[in-house]
Amino acid sequence: MTAPVIAVDGLGFAYPDGTAALDGIDLHVHRGERIALLGPNGAGKTTLVLHLNGIHMPQQGTIGVSGLRLDGDSVMEIRRRVGIVFQDPDDQLFMTTVREDVEFGPRNLGLTGDELSRRVDSALAAVEVDDLADRPPSHLSFGQKRRVAIAGVLAMDPEIIILDEPTSNLDPASRRELSATLQGLDVTQMIVTHDLLYALELCERTVILDRGAIVADGPTRELLADNDLLERHRLALPAGVRLE
Repeated sequence: MTAPVIAVDGLGFAYPDGTAALDGIDLHVHRGERIALLGPNGAGKTTLVLHLNGIHMPQQGTIGVSGLRLDGDSVMEIRRRVGIVFQDPDDQLFMTTVREDVEFGPRNLGLTGDELSRRVDSALAAVEVDDLADRPPSHLSFGQKRRVAIAGVLAMDPEIIILDEPTSNLDPASRRELSATLQGLDVTQMIVTHDLLYALELCERTVILDRGAIVADGPTRELLADNDLLERHRLALPAGVRLE
C-alpha cells in the first residue's frame, strides 16, 4: 500500500477549559480515497478537521501530510495541501465576482498572468461554473455558491479536500449535481456529514468519531448496516431505510 497522504498518530487535544476534544486519534488516509467522517454533534469532527490543515496544532501526537510533519515551519504549506470547504459558502466568498473569489488563494501564493488564469479556469471548469465567472457571488443560488467555494479550494491545487456538511441547504437537484461533481474530482476527499445516505452514495470507507475517539473505521455499507453501532453513537438512517 502507498504511503498515506494524511497520517494522524496519537492525536490528542483539549480546549483551554480542560475539555478533552480528541483522545488518541489514529487515522491514515490514502491518495484517491473519498472518506465519510460521521459522528453525533460534539463528537470532535470539527476539531479533527481543523487540525488537518493546521488551524489547530497538535497538543499530543503528530499529523503528517504527504510526508510533511505539521509544525510551525510547515503549517502554511500544509494549508495549501489541505483545503477545507466550510458548511456555509458565504464564509468563503467575499469578492466582487466569482473569478476574483477563485483567484484570491492562488494570487496570495504569488501566481500571476497566464499561470493564474490557467489555474482559475481549470478550477471553474472542474465544478462547471465557468459560465458564472463574471457574476457577483451574492447573485448565485446556494448550490452555485457551494460550487464556487469548491473551485476556490481547487485553485490552490490541494492534495486533499475536506467538505463540511456539503449537502446542507441543498435542494434534491443541487444535491445530485454536487454528487456528480465530487465523483469527478481527481483529488483525495474527506466528507464530514450527518447525511448517512450521501456517505453511502459517495464513500466506500467511513470513519465514525464519538467523544473524541474513533469508534469504527471500515466499509461504509457494512458500518451503516450495523444498527446497534449506529444507535450507540446517535446516528440514524432515514425512517424506513434499512441496509442488509
